[in-house]
Amino acid sequence: MACHFRRAIAGLISKAARIHEEKIVPLIQVSNPKTSSEGEFLLPIKPLIDIGVLPPDSVESGTAQDTIANLTNRISCQHPVLKAVSNKHGIQFSVDRALLIKSVLSKVQEDREQYGRRSDLFGVRKGEKVVVEYSSPNIAKPFHAGHLRSTIIGNFIAKLHHALGNKVVRINYLGDWGVQFGLLAVGFQLFGSEEALQTNPIQHLFEVYVKVNQAAEENEDIHRQAREFFRLLEHRDPTALALWTRFRGLSIEEYSRIYKRLGVQFDEYSGESMYSDRSQQVISQLREAGLLQTTERGTGVVDLSEDNSMSFYSTVTRSDGTSLYITRDIAAAVDRYERFKFDRMYYVVDKSQEDHFRQLFKTLEKMGYTWADRCHHVKFGRVQGMKTRRGEVVLLEDILNEAQRQMLDNMQQAATTKHMDNPEEVAETVGITAVQAQDFRGKILSDYKFDWNRALQSKGDTGVFLQYTHARLCSLERESRMLVPDSCDPNLLQERQALQLLQQIAGFDQAVHKAWTELEPRHILSYNLQLSHLVAAAHRSLKVKGSPKDVAEARLLLFHAARVTLANGMALLCMTPVDRM
Repeated sequence: MACHFRRAIAGLISKAARIHEEKIVPLIQVSNPKTSSEGEFLLPIKPLIDIGVLPPDSVESGTAQDTIANLTNRISCQHPVLKAVSNKHGIQFSVDRALLIKSVLSKVQEDREQYGRRSDLFGVRKGEKVVVEYSSPNIAKPFHAGHLRSTIIGNFIAKLHHALGNKVVRINYLGDWGVQFGLLAVGFQLFGSEEALQTNPIQHLFEVYVKVNQAAEENEDIHRQAREFFRLLEHRDPTALALWTRFRGLSIEEYSRIYKRLGVQFDEYSGESMYSDRSQQVISQLREAGLLQTTERGTGVVDLSEDNSMSFYSTVTRSDGTSLYITRDIAAAVDRYERFKFDRMYYVVDKSQEDHFRQLFKTLEKMGYTWADRCHHVKFGRVQGMKTRRGEVVLLEDILNEAQRQMLDNMQQAATTKHMDNPEEVAETVGITAVQAQDFRGKILSDYKFDWNRALQSKGDTGVFLQYTHARLCSLERESRMLVPDSCDPNLLQERQALQLLQQIAGFDQAVHKAWTELEPRHILSYNLQLSHLVAAAHRSLKVKGSPKDVAEARLLLFHAARVTLANGMALLCMTPVDRM
């Protein structure tokens, strides 16, 4: 990895600019392998402005280049830094290339599955307690494509924090309470089937929910019955509670099966139901603090505006005094802080709920909870276009089945597909990777349109291409019939393709760091895709078979390092690499 070289460069800049070395280390980047002719490392212009080396208006005023040139002239290079040059991008540094090759390959061999995680870039926030709430389906509504985004983005955030040494609690906060559950209960009495419930609970409860909503449009009495059922549930009526417990248990069992296919697991299945009693304590607390106001309609509200104008407020009780979703969210947040003393808590929920979380966090702050600023809403956009050949996808499992089916078709038709004992399993793994990769391509806040044909292509920037590259590297190691050496002569890896690939491997930690600071999986995905393209170019020109033994071993070590790095990058995106396809 590049840590040793970053620190050496930071030391030189620290002396020249009289800036503390620790401020500079995370700003130094491994140069883009394809545009790094002037040096292997780069200190860009923008970070120099951020730390005060350059004035804020230096780019606009045209003085940035002169200031950077003057700073560069004051740098006295020492081994392993050989040269510093200024250009329009910033300051680029050339280092001892042989030492860089040896250091990077040695670091990959030493760290293996930890490569990319042990870096100076991550020193500050390791060991934090992090709570991530994600997926969170509603038992009374379909487990649909929207939950896929929350599930895989939340799983990524949890995985990344855990990989970087933080203590992570993964919570699935189920929508298992409220009047809509009363509607489902009434619907089951009217349209339910014991046999269908046992066979496919999520599908059947969804069908019941659709039917009862249609019936309720023409029969107001159904709404009255639903409210009455929920009232009984809140008062712990044994019959109502037994039905609720059954629906919830069967649903969690089915969710767990689907999550297993996605490689997702939770530390805790929580839910609104856990906080129905405690939400009343929240209401009492708000009242005692003088924060609870009653509107003309009888609802309870909290004024969240800065000037007490009610221009920004939160409704926390119905007119009959019963709690609302936000009241239970307040209770849940307080409970989680009491139990986990978290340093940060992430709610991975789509952007349509932005106002809800603004109200939640501001209410917690008004109540005097100093940790309210540790709570963060990770917003994501909507996905359109997830259809099967039969039409619109409704349930999440339809997406997984479609991914497997289409991938299996593609594999069976491809001439390059290798013989394997478990084609269905491989098709499922690769298909899910394809879905994840298309989801992670852009900013998570952006809406996007899903395209099956594009997602499942084996060429281009797709999850299938990542899996193909990893399988190809595994095949190269198997077919070489050589042991991967621990080291090699760096002079045997001087070809342009070898140097570009090695430089990409060297910059893995900065891609992970960027994904970590921004909570954006696209940075690691983009890195993995560029790595895979460089592997393809190197594979065409750097032959292992038929080369002299020392050359073959050096190239094998390089390709092995690329495979380890790619596997690590895929693992951080919660993708399972395959070794054959």
